[in-house]
Amino acid sequence: MQKLINVIALLSGIVSLSVLCSAFYLYKNSNQLIEDARSKITEEITNTVMESIPKVLPKLPETTGNPVYISK
Repeated sequence: MQKLINVIALLSGIVSLSVLCSAFYLYKNSNQLIEDARSKITEEITNTVMESIPKVLPKLPETTGNPVYISK
C-alpha cells in the first residue's frame, strides 16, 4: 500500500512540475507567440480581402459615352 501511495505522490510531483514548466515557457515566449498569431491572421485577412475585391466591385466599362452638357 505504501508503494502505491509513493507512486501516486511521484506522479503528482511530475504533473505539477510539467505544469510549472509549461507556464514558464508560455510566459517567456508570449510576445513571440502573439506576434506569430498576429502575422498569420493579418496575412489571412489580406488574402481573403484581395480575393473578394473582384467579386464585390462591378466591372468598369472600357469606353465611356459623350459628355453631357448642362446649359445655364
